[in-house]
Amino acid sequence: MRQDRIDLYKELEAKRKSKLLVYATSHRQGMETSIAPDVLPWFTEHLDIIEESEKISLYIITNGGDTLTAWSLVNLIRSFCDKFEVIIPFNCFSSGTLISLGADSLLMTKQATLGPIDPSTNGPFNPVVNGTNQRIPVSVEFVKAYIEMAKNEFGIHKQENMTEILLKLSDKIHPLALGQVYRSRQQIQMLAKKLMSWQKLSSKKEEKIINFLCSESGSHDYAIRRKEARDSLGLNIEKPDQDTYNVIKAIYDNISSELEFSNPYNPEIILGGNPTANYCCRRCIIESVNGGTDVLVSEGVLTKHIIPTPAGDKLMIQDGRIFEGWRHEA
Repeated sequence: MRQDRIDLYKELEAKRKSKLLVYATSHRQGMETSIAPDVLPWFTEHLDIIEESEKISLYIITNGGDTLTAWSLVNLIRSFCDKFEVIIPFNCFSSGTLISLGADSLLMTKQATLGPIDPSTNGPFNPVVNGTNQRIPVSVEFVKAYIEMAKNEFGIHKQENMTEILLKLSDKIHPLALGQVYRSRQQIQMLAKKLMSWQKLSSKKEEKIINFLCSESGSHDYAIRRKEARDSLGLNIEKPDQDTYNVIKAIYDNISSELEFSNPYNPEIILGGNPTANYCCRRCIIESVNGGTDVLVSEGVLTKHIIPTPAGDKLMIQDGRIFEGWRHEA
């Protein structure tokens, strides 16, 4: 599969007159992967091979992740080129959108989507799901919407009433988690503004884009397609010609097949009728023409156990993870 992609990468580089970096995080159900700081050393290796270039294109597929990594990645790539382009074949949400704001221009297919950049915080002070150790992410914009609802929908403006509302909120969400929410909101607005300076937009247009991406879109799942990104938000968007589109789509189809985007990870199916089964899931790739492939891999052994209970036998599947990390493939 990689060799097929390399030929396509070379073709896309020729069409875009640039050096190409490819970054795909898996949105395969059950094996979802996010943008995270551990990718930065691997990108550095690829960029050292590419060396300084007039233009670098980042081909990206992601549902998002860490916002500071997005900021660091843009600055890292820009230290190796004069012009930075982002190519979006499909989904590029959350921190992926933040990366896109730091490009001089965006090449978007008809399927491509950006999304809001309102973050969710997750830390040791977040609320816990009852009966589990699982912590619930706290949406920055949901907290803001709760306060605005009290003011705008219910007409609560008196200081003592607002204090009571905040106290009720802090009963459910630890005050330190709420503080992190406020800090995250400020941080992402600051990062978005800094990154958009490369697009050379007016201050008024920058403010409009940040407001929409941070709150006015109404939902973190809101999909922003090419026309809206160009005409309503005013981002520097380019539409690929048919030949370029065919290459971009062929790359996406190849990566989708390798990372199994459309094949949910289901341990019962992997086991079938067997008591044990090995699995290997490729969850993230970073590639370039001459830099090889860096892949995030999860490997393990699934073991089926039948546990007798008063209500009848219960199936339990144990996931014995043997390896979780990055591998380089020449």
